[in-house]
Amino acid sequence: MAFSCQEESDEGMNEINMTPLVDVMLVLLIIFIVTIPVVKHAVHLDLPRVSSKPLTVAPEALRLSVTEDGDYFMNSIHVSDSELLLNLQHRAAGGSLPNVEIQGDKNARYERIAFLLSLVQKSGLNRIGFVTQSALPDR
Repeated sequence: MAFSCQEESDEGMNEINMTPLVDVMLVLLIIFIVTIPVVKHAVHLDLPRVSSKPLTVAPEALRLSVTEDGDYFMNSIHVSDSELLLNLQHRAAGGSLPNVEIQGDKNARYERIAFLLSLVQKSGLNRIGFVTQSALPDR
């Protein structure tokens, strides 16, 4: 008998453990059950086809800069606080509203940039963007 027990222990397992396979298959089944309804709820539209060229005219941009000392520049021209509001109101009264690009020195006081934002808001210009430098190296 001892001889027969050693034979059984030396042989490898002849059966595959199916539990992990069943677990993986159940997880995949659940994933498919959840994602298939999302894919089927697409809105099918028959959009019109036209032949036209994209617009090549870029919208006018108004660049406002704040220096470290708190001075304001409008398109590289130095302006005072009172002149700035008048110029912004004049631009807002024009036909098309320009894109406002705010460029602030990183050492500028926050209150000067907040004041500039409030002047832009008072003038009625609403398309505002902030100009930054990329921290990633150019490739």
